[in-house]
Amino acid sequence: MNNTSRILCKALQGKIMSAEQAAALIPSGVNVGMSGFTGSGYPKAVPAALARHITEANKDGRKFRISVWTGASTAPELDGVLAEADGVEMRLPYQSDPICRKRINAGQMEYLDIHLSHVAQFVWFGFLGKLDVALVEVAGILEDGRLVPSSSIGNNKTWLDQADKVILEVNSMQSARLEGMHDVYYGTNLPPNRMPIPLVKPQDRIGDPYMHVDLNKVIAIVETNAPDRNSPFSPPDENSRLIAGHILEFFEHEVKKGRLPKNLLPLQSGVGNIANAVMAGLNNGPFDNLTAYTEVLQDGMLDMIRSGKLSMASATAFSLSDDGLAEFNRNIEMYREKIILRPQEISNHPEVIRRLGVIAMNGMIEADIYGNVNSTHVMGSSIMNGIGGSGDFARNAYISIFMTPSQAKNGQISCIVPMASHVDHTEHDVQIIVTEQGLADLRGLSPNQRAKVIIENCAHPKFKDALLDYHKRAFEGSFGRHTPHLLDEALSWHRRFVAEGKM
Repeated sequence: MNNTSRILCKALQGKIMSAEQAAALIPSGVNVGMSGFTGSGYPKAVPAALARHITEANKDGRKFRISVWTGASTAPELDGVLAEADGVEMRLPYQSDPICRKRINAGQMEYLDIHLSHVAQFVWFGFLGKLDVALVEVAGILEDGRLVPSSSIGNNKTWLDQADKVILEVNSMQSARLEGMHDVYYGTNLPPNRMPIPLVKPQDRIGDPYMHVDLNKVIAIVETNAPDRNSPFSPPDENSRLIAGHILEFFEHEVKKGRLPKNLLPLQSGVGNIANAVMAGLNNGPFDNLTAYTEVLQDGMLDMIRSGKLSMASATAFSLSDDGLAEFNRNIEMYREKIILRPQEISNHPEVIRRLGVIAMNGMIEADIYGNVNSTHVMGSSIMNGIGGSGDFARNAYISIFMTPSQAKNGQISCIVPMASHVDHTEHDVQIIVTEQGLADLRGLSPNQRAKVIIENCAHPKFKDALLDYHKRAFEGSFGRHTPHLLDEALSWHRRFVAEGKM
């Protein structure tokens, strides 16, 4: 151990080894719970070493595969290298890696896409089988064995509790000043002994700043010094600014109607440039003393904290650009007072989301004219990334908003369609749909009323007449008129783009 080691627990110092040695302790056929959430806090060294080991085994004809469970998406150093080595049998609950995606859609990798709030409890319930190994990045190990969490928590608490064996990566690139930012709740029990989660405001701390592990389960510790995958964000384009403008105008209307307080309600925002544009709009808008109860904290929320618009943000992970990370590290003492990182079983918990009255804002691939939303699949069968936490928030939010540009593929495809090719969020969970064209408030409307509002307010003018014509003919000629469809024609809306070679 070197003099600057963050492994202060003497009982564990004898477990320090290389990534290659640690990877050799992971056998084929096991379930491995790995840390990581949206490119932060994932193990940086052991997955690559394991991929090399798998490649060599497969060359010798020894089929070597593991199942990989995480918090959410990770990075090429984890998902990418293991997928490239053909080393993943089953992946859950979310991924965004292009190599993974290719293998999943080719039928070469099994993929279980599930709500992020379900993962930890499914493991505790035994629904997913035994967790054999936990591979978790931490920022340090204290003298008594407590673990300082890294830049994400995700499902790490559950992995450490449930796994038979534990491998820790201690990453000195993660700021030691993260210590104290986390809130790890250990009060969750299994049915029928569950108790209410005592969290009533986003700023409430109900747990421990550290994670705990049975020291006897730790079989290896690897010291690393490597950065997270920090993804750059493009400046908001015109469509993103227009979408953000529609949402801010809606918020102002709701405040005037008395349906939202002047400081709104806790905000949840998905990942991406549109989400950052909404944050930028809020940062320049009329609302003060805002709070966030979300799963991922992006650059836009850092800007809002720095300006004073956002007083507190609760999340489970960061997803920052290089500039955002530099800003965070420069002012980490200030941010540590304004940010709480929690396990995703708490950040995404339906009970807490509903109690707090969260305003959920998430992206989508397409919505149909009745308000059903597809956020995961292209052409109904090809997975993009996964549902992530959008369903956790949409189903339980005070207001559920889905947003997208009105067209895709350089204007060849409408993102408002007669029938969604895949449904992740049913019409029952979708209250607001927003494109750059406008905002459709679906609350209190029947399916036919929703169709008229969505087409009129959200569809691109290029596709509006065709959608109106479809709805008219469907109402006149379908089997039933409550949610009228011409099924063959609705499906052909998608098929024609494949036939024309546009997908």
